[in-house]
Amino acid sequence: MKLTIVGGGSTYTPELIDGFTRTDLPLTEVHLVDPNLDRLTPVAGMAQRMLARAGHPARVMPTTDLEAGVDGADAVLLQLRVGGQDIRRADETWPHDVHCIGQETTGPGGFAKALRTVPVVLRIAEVVRQRAHPDAWIVDFTNPVGIVTRALLQAGHRAVGLCNVAIGFQRRFAAALGVQPDEVSLGHVGLNHLTWERSVTVGGEDRLPGMLAEHLGEIADGVELAPALLAQLGMVPSYYLRYYYAHDEVLAEQLREPTRAEAVKAIEDELLALYADPSVDTKPEALERRGGAFYSEAAVELLAAIRGTAGPARVVNLRNDGLLPNLPDDHVVEVPARFTGGRFVTEPVAPLPDDVAALIAAVAGYERLALDAAVHGGRDRVLRAMRAHPLVLQHDRAEKLTDLLLAANRTFLPWT
Repeated sequence: MKLTIVGGGSTYTPELIDGFTRTDLPLTEVHLVDPNLDRLTPVAGMAQRMLARAGHPARVMPTTDLEAGVDGADAVLLQLRVGGQDIRRADETWPHDVHCIGQETTGPGGFAKALRTVPVVLRIAEVVRQRAHPDAWIVDFTNPVGIVTRALLQAGHRAVGLCNVAIGFQRRFAAALGVQPDEVSLGHVGLNHLTWERSVTVGGEDRLPGMLAEHLGEIADGVELAPALLAQLGMVPSYYLRYYYAHDEVLAEQLREPTRAEAVKAIEDELLALYADPSVDTKPEALERRGGAFYSEAAVELLAAIRGTAGPARVVNLRNDGLLPNLPDDHVVEVPARFTGGRFVTEPVAPLPDDVAALIAAVAGYERLALDAAVHGGRDRVLRAMRAHPLVLQHDRAEKLTDLLLAANRTFLPWT
């Protein structure tokens, strides 16, 4: 099996390689595609040493040539960051000028990332369509995953989006209940980075009500939200719901603390130095501080399922197709699904509470406008999408944010 990782120079890549050393996937070649040789070279060397230490036969093939990298690939994993940590830092700061949170996947900063990323991903996907194996799947880890996955599906690509939020919840709930992760099934629903856990089922029994009754404070602390909110919802929102349910609190934190981009940049510098050391052949502890917990497990499990390995449902991003009746069929939702017969099959989703359904619908409306702006460009489209975001809404605020976004991203948006 030939796997291609586009964005292979990411410091995340050794996390993936670590997962591959503990799987039965029949990998023979792992092609790492990245235009940045300063990152690609040490990451590729580290990846090959990790595989060798584990006695894995796969070869690591680094390249800056996208066509060569995806030629004949059986699967292509996308993990891009257009503009790197420097532009991420901008996404996390310029929204503060208009009293909005700065975040790389949510709100105005997440919109900027979508505008930069979607055109690049679509160009990559066209090369995959032309050069990869005809049955190859694109697995998208590139944020904002929901918007990027919908762009791929809208263009007719065989693609699925993947995020580590659900697998993180699964692992934490399993540890709390003293069971194996695969014994836990989540009632996970929503849009990427806008999801709720409605149930935690073990052996046919939903354990979530009991967990909320007995450990409400601890669970609420884990997502940094008010216990009263979780008690009223009867669900566990993902950490990303903080940007909606506690916007001003988060903004105050952001204004007094260094950006996440700055912290990640320091960690990445440390990791790249370790990767360049020929004596290092195991996953460094510093990688745990990089974020993306259980990233490799999620990717390996999904690739195994696509290759035909039976197993439980995995949470993925795919077409709605009636699952959430208040959204269009072609919108992308994040729910559990099993891969069978060459496609992902989902179970029906029970009706959502009105407040949850309303927030999902509002963000979905923004996402559709954001994708239109990313594909077609134009200030007017950007302004419409910005104004539609539930964290913006006011016209004057949207105007100012649009100007800030365009000023910070001119080198990435050829139509500006």
